[in-house]
Amino acid sequence: MVVGIPQAMPAPTRAAALTTVLAVLALTFLDTTIVSVALGNIQFDLGAGVIPLQWVVNGYSLVFASLMLVAGSLSDRFGRKWFMLGGIVVFCAGSVVCAAAPTIGWLIAGRAVMGVGAAASEPGTLSVIRHMYPDRATRARALGAWAAVSGLSLALGPVLGGLLVAAGSWRDVFWFNLALGAVLLVAAALYVPNSADPQTGRPDYLGFVSGAVLLGTVIYAVIAGEQYGYATPWIVLLFCIGAVALVLFAVVETRVRNPMLNFSYLKNSAVSSALFVAFAVYFGVFSIFFFTALYLDIVVGYSGWQMAGVFGPMAALIVAGSVGSGFWVGLIGPRGPMLAGCAISVVGIVLTRFVLTRTPDYSLLTIDLAVAGLGFGVAVVPLTAAVLGHVPAEHSGMAAGATNTARQLGSVVGVAALGALVNATLASDFGSDMARKGIAAPLRDAILNLLQTGGSGAAGIDIAHPDPSIKPLVDSATAAFRNGVHLSLWVSAALILVSALLLAAVPRRALDPTTEFD
Repeated sequence: MVVGIPQAMPAPTRAAALTTVLAVLALTFLDTTIVSVALGNIQFDLGAGVIPLQWVVNGYSLVFASLMLVAGSLSDRFGRKWFMLGGIVVFCAGSVVCAAAPTIGWLIAGRAVMGVGAAASEPGTLSVIRHMYPDRATRARALGAWAAVSGLSLALGPVLGGLLVAAGSWRDVFWFNLALGAVLLVAAALYVPNSADPQTGRPDYLGFVSGAVLLGTVIYAVIAGEQYGYATPWIVLLFCIGAVALVLFAVVETRVRNPMLNFSYLKNSAVSSALFVAFAVYFGVFSIFFFTALYLDIVVGYSGWQMAGVFGPMAALIVAGSVGSGFWVGLIGPRGPMLAGCAISVVGIVLTRFVLTRTPDYSLLTIDLAVAGLGFGVAVVPLTAAVLGHVPAEHSGMAAGATNTARQLGSVVGVAALGALVNATLASDFGSDMARKGIAAPLRDAILNLLQTGGSGAAGIDIAHPDPSIKPLVDSATAAFRNGVHLSLWVSAALILVSALLLAAVPRRALDPTTEFD
């Protein structure tokens, strides 16, 4: 039985609570992409290569994804509001570490702390909405607002980050996080209602640990393998630990009384297909928000103002797509909007790939990114509605945690897997070009290592405007990097297309609104 939220909240109270919850959501989602346009400045200031820059993004997303299910399940049991408040405090603490970071290592550590806070804060945003809006049609519109804010935050990240970097420095991004977090801490304490679903029996501690170990070890091994090699013994050991954790997690979750993730819900094709679409869409999102933004920032040399301008229309269409999709889902259910969103996003990603040249046309690039943004916005609402609607309300924290874990896994695996692809293309194409130019193998390896991992030698290098003495080498490296980014966009479009085809194979009746829980 749900306790804490009255069945009929006064409209002003509900509006204040919804506004605050959406602002907390914006705080956690904004930070997934806000650093993407600051990576060039971080590279210049701290001497970071491609792999450490991936960790700046994934240090946040890895911890976020690993702890999401744990936090969602525990918030169901002990109180969603209290987890949200505690998460905001931890998020703010991590922001301080990042803002004051003297080295790239400290910056990555601070991002990981922020990920802990985000994991505690975000599941409650969906589950509180689930309980405040028991009516399906009204809930779909509220979820449309949730999706609009989540999409806007993702797209607004590069815009706001570009403005902050242009007006000050990359450290201002994290001071901004601290200021916003402090305001939201007060607002959440005042306006967000607490709710919980008291359960008998002990919490699923073994499931919590095995699930976090599974996600953490495997994702870390995928990312670290780029730098150290996937045959490295300790990388192989991490994969083995992850495999053991997977088996343990599956056994535990099918036997305990109150599982962190109830596998029976995954047998529902509406839930499983929506979770895969969530993974695929966010995999594609980060082919743009990390690699495309990184290319425009470091290689093309866009200023903060230019980055804000090129991503601005994308942010606007993500919001428009999400709001419109919320009404669409309320009328006919999630299947049609999900398919449409996937199709539009694939078109936008493919168009972006073709315009992303050595000197991309600014207007065309802005339009293509906006098309992709429209697709992302349309897809987010129905996939969220499908999962929440087909899981009982008393397990809404679990459903929210599963949905957001799928999203974050898409972003983390996207950055990790596509990063490996981009780095492999960079090493192959650039290495071959240097060999043709007669550059000795030791020097080739040193240059590649500098590009990929950074170090003191990388600090102060302006790749977009290199010194004439090294311009031929830089041009060769950036051409190889561009080839890798193109390949990453193709892979992202293909994965989203596959998810749409699998969704189309799901029987229409499985996603019919009449099959949802009230």
